[in-house]
Amino acid sequence: MKHASIPNVPTQLFLGGEWRDASDGGAFDVDNPATGEIIATVASATIEDGKAALDAAEQAFAGWAALKPRERGEVLRKAFELIIAQKEELARLVTMENGKALPDSRAEIAYAAEFFRWSAEEAVRAVGEFYRGPSTGARILVGHKPAGIAVLVTPWNYPAAMATRKIGPALAAGCPVILKPASATPLTMLALMPIMEQAGVPKGVISVLPSRHTGRLVDSLLHDPRVRVVSFTGSTEVGRTLLRSAADCVLNPAMELGGNAPLVVFEDADLDQAVDGAILAKMRNLGEACTAANRFYVHEKVYDAFAEKLAAKMGAMRVGNGLEEGVEVGSLVNAETRDKVVELVEDAVSRGAKVLTGGQAVEGTGFFYPPTVMVDVPEDARCFHEEIFGPVAALTRFSGEEEVVKRCNDTEYGLVAYVFTKDLKRGLAVSERLDFGMIGLNRGLVSDPAAPFGGMKQSGIGREGAHHGIMEFLETQYISVEW
Repeated sequence: MKHASIPNVPTQLFLGGEWRDASDGGAFDVDNPATGEIIATVASATIEDGKAALDAAEQAFAGWAALKPRERGEVLRKAFELIIAQKEELARLVTMENGKALPDSRAEIAYAAEFFRWSAEEAVRAVGEFYRGPSTGARILVGHKPAGIAVLVTPWNYPAAMATRKIGPALAAGCPVILKPASATPLTMLALMPIMEQAGVPKGVISVLPSRHTGRLVDSLLHDPRVRVVSFTGSTEVGRTLLRSAADCVLNPAMELGGNAPLVVFEDADLDQAVDGAILAKMRNLGEACTAANRFYVHEKVYDAFAEKLAAKMGAMRVGNGLEEGVEVGSLVNAETRDKVVELVEDAVSRGAKVLTGGQAVEGTGFFYPPTVMVDVPEDARCFHEEIFGPVAALTRFSGEEEVVKRCNDTEYGLVAYVFTKDLKRGLAVSERLDFGMIGLNRGLVSDPAAPFGGMKQSGIGREGAHHGIMEFLETQYISVEW
């Protein structure tokens, strides 16, 4: 039974510009993690629905790609404005299906909208080159053309932003898209589709296919020769599976995968700045982010002071239903996520770690876990090697620069790292030695539509945002001319 507080949110498939039930009539429930209430029953797409979405995208491709770049950009700009006009309703919807607190949801909607504004401007910047081959003397004209139909697979932790970060550049490039949102959080993207229609996106250019049969549906899409790009945000494990499927048809893969972010506090850091940055890096989105600080390396000279300040601030954060004003820490998305946090904390404590604040799941309805600070966490604790994906800061000491760089890099992941020091020269030098795609130097936030988001090693392939983002959806072509 749908909750009365979310009227007018679509629950069918958005396929080829129309709202349809699944071809087999299948559906699944979506609940509010904070209350356990079922808030909607959503159509569950089949392989046949995926084929129908591909047919619609194929029909729409030529017309969308033929539009002037400015025309595509204006559609995205209009979408940005419409999202901002409805940001509060969208934020509340994000909180209801994801569990995060309203401040996080409001920030996400603003962030999500910004990808459309940025992509609107990037649509007109996919410029080419003209030069003469130094040996052949031929004139070389280099241009870019839309790659083709793109399949987008997005996670539950940012149900709005992880989708717009892909939809924006794909549409700017001239590519139609088929989006598979996470089963836990399909409503936000469905709610966005009337906005996209109002902004002027033609039928077939976007399809949204929620489904409980994610593996079969996506694998079928990736083995259709009409698909040319797959863009995925999620775990490294699933990313490897999609890469194997993408290889069969030699698709262009854009993969934003898992992280194990270190946060380093040197002895000369401004501790108040470091604590504030650490809370942002750890507690943004309740810690349910691949960019969340996972391992805290604090110099032994400031370790105790930093730990005390961090515990005091994190321990004072209010936990509760994310829809209530004043709540800073909402519910984790589901029991599996909450139970993994419990396991990782218990594992660290069993190995000698001490809990300064938090450390116990909140009893009752919902999947709540309080902000937690652990000190003296040993290097072999699971939380130093697995993504916590929750509000837990695990601290350990270090004594020298060489040591901490080595410990930071000792992971298969390479998404983001954070460094706090007043010495800019040292900060930049250390940053260059860290094997991570993004570095937060004296700040706890790296996400920015104007910056190339992405990682090294097992944390992904390609970049999203900046000018790099649109290039994932463009093919480079050159024409050799002689006259």
